[in-house]
Amino acid sequence: MKKLAVFWAVMAIVITLLIVTGCKKASGAAASTSGGKTPITFTFFNADATEDLPFNDPVAREITRQTGVTLNIDRPVGGNYQEVVGLMIASGELPDLIFAKGDLTMLIDAGMVIPLDDLIERKGSNLKKLYGNMLGRLKNTTEDPRIYNVGTYAVHNGMWSTDGIMQIQHAVLKELGYPRMKTLQDYENAIRTYLQRNPTINGRRTIGFSLLIDTWQWYIDLSNPSCFLLGYPDDGQWIVDQNTLEAYYKFFHPQAKEYYKWLNRINAEGILDPESFTQTEDEWRAKIASGRVLGIAYPLWGYEESRQSLVGDGMQERTFAYLPITLNENYQAASLMDPGFSGGWGVAITTSCKDPERAFEFLDWMASEEAQVLINWGIQGTNYNIVNGKRVMIESERNASVSDPNWGRRTGVGIYQHPFPMYGRGFIDSTNNFITRDSPETIRERYLDVEVETLAAYGAEMWTDLFPPTESLGVTRHGQAWQYALPPELNSLISEADDYVKTALSNMVLGRPADFDGAWDRMLTQLRRMGVENAHSAMTQLVRDKVRLWGN
Repeated sequence: MKKLAVFWAVMAIVITLLIVTGCKKASGAAASTSGGKTPITFTFFNADATEDLPFNDPVAREITRQTGVTLNIDRPVGGNYQEVVGLMIASGELPDLIFAKGDLTMLIDAGMVIPLDDLIERKGSNLKKLYGNMLGRLKNTTEDPRIYNVGTYAVHNGMWSTDGIMQIQHAVLKELGYPRMKTLQDYENAIRTYLQRNPTINGRRTIGFSLLIDTWQWYIDLSNPSCFLLGYPDDGQWIVDQNTLEAYYKFFHPQAKEYYKWLNRINAEGILDPESFTQTEDEWRAKIASGRVLGIAYPLWGYEESRQSLVGDGMQERTFAYLPITLNENYQAASLMDPGFSGGWGVAITTSCKDPERAFEFLDWMASEEAQVLINWGIQGTNYNIVNGKRVMIESERNASVSDPNWGRRTGVGIYQHPFPMYGRGFIDSTNNFITRDSPETIRERYLDVEVETLAAYGAEMWTDLFPPTESLGVTRHGQAWQYALPPELNSLISEADDYVKTALSNMVLGRPADFDGAWDRMLTQLRRMGVENAHSAMTQLVRDKVRLWGN
C-alpha cells in the first residue's frame, strides 16, 4: 500500500510535467530517416525477457542485414517489470520500443506511446495482411478506439498440441502399468505410489510435485491450475462466463480453493517439494533436469531447456506426459479451447523514439512472410532446406532443437517470435508451407520415443487426442482476459490483490491442514475489504465493451 501510494504521488507530479514535455518529445521524434537499410539501433524493453539477449546470433544478424535495424534489448532484472515501467513513467526515460504487458495503459494515459493508426494505414501492409479482419481487436477502448501496439501472440492458431493441465514423468506411468489418469486423485495416487517405491533417483531424493512461484511465475504455477482443474480456459486472474460475459476474480469461485487444499495436504504428507516457495527459477529448472521431479503443472515453454537436458543426458523417460487432469469427472479440460486473438498486449513505440516511422517500418517488416520464415525456421541451408517445395529442418538441427538447451540461443531460431506480431502455426503462407515449424505431421515427428510409447498405451497418436477437441469447445467470444490492458485504477486494485493473494496462498499451503478452511475464509474477507468484489462489475463491463468493440 505504501509503495503504491508513493508511486501514484510521483505519478501525479510527473504526468503534469509530461503534458508539457510529452508533445515536445513526440514532435521532436517525428523527423524520420525511414526507408532503406541505413544502420540504426533501437532500444527495446521486453517485460517478458528473463535473460540478456545480445542480438548477435545468426537470425539477429540476418534481421539487421535485411532491415538495417539492431535491437538493444533491456529486461526487468528480478522479474518485476511493473516496477521498471513505473520508474520509466516517473523519470520520463523511455526506450524506443516497449513491451509493457498490462501496464501499457499507464503509458497511454501518460501520453508516452504514440497511436499507430495513421502509420498502419500508410505503411502497414504486412500488418494489415497478418491481422486481416482482426485488426480492430488491437483498438484500445470504446472511449479511445485508437491502436497503440501491435502483437503479441499469434494470429491463425492451430490447436495441435497441449502442455496439459498436470504433467507426470513417463517413467511413473510405465512402472504403474499406464493407470487411468483423469482426476486429481488419479494423479496424486500415481505420484504417491511411485514415490514410495522410488525414494531416490540417480542417488538423490525423489520429489513428488514441485512448484515455481519465484516472481511472476506464481501466476502460472500457483494461480492458473485452480481454474484449469475446473474446466476453465486461461483468463488469467479472472473467470469469464461465456454466455453472460460476466467476469469475476477467480478466487471467488466456490471450488477455487480445492487446488490449494490439495497442495496443503500433499505438503503435509511430504509429497510437495518443500522448497517450492523459496526456490529460484534456475534451481527449479535444475531439479527437473536432474530427473528427480515426478510431477509439475507448468507449461513446456517454462522448462524446455531442462527437457532438452534430460533428452541429451539419455533420460527420456524422465520427461513429462501432458494430461487432461481435472478436479473430478464433473469437469472437462478446456486446454484446446481456441481463444482467437485478444489484441490487448503488444509492442508500442514511445514518444521518445528517435525515429518512429523507421521503428514502425521495422515492426511491419517483422510481420512479413519473409521475416516470419526467418524467425521461425532460421537460415536456409543452415537450419532448413527446401525439399520438393517444402521447408524441411536439417536432421542435425532438428535433433539439436530437442536435445541442446543452447540451440535457440546459438541459432536465434524462435527467439524473436514473442512479443512481436506473429502468424500462428495454422497459417499457410504463399509457398503453401506452414509458416512455423509446427504442423500435425512435424509435431508427431518430433515426439520422443517415450512419448510415442506412452500415447500408444493410452490408445492415442497425439497428446491432443486425450483432450476434448477444439470443435466441441468453440472459440471464446472475448479472447483472453489476461491479455487485456486494464484501466489504471482497476489494474492497481488487482495488482494489490494479487500481491496479497500470493502471500496468503503460500501461507495456506504451508500451514496445518486443520487451519486451511479458516485461512481461506479470511483471505476472501480481506479481498472484499479491499474492494475486489466491486471490480467484478468493472471487469464485466470491460469484457462486454471489448466484445462490442470487436463486433463479436
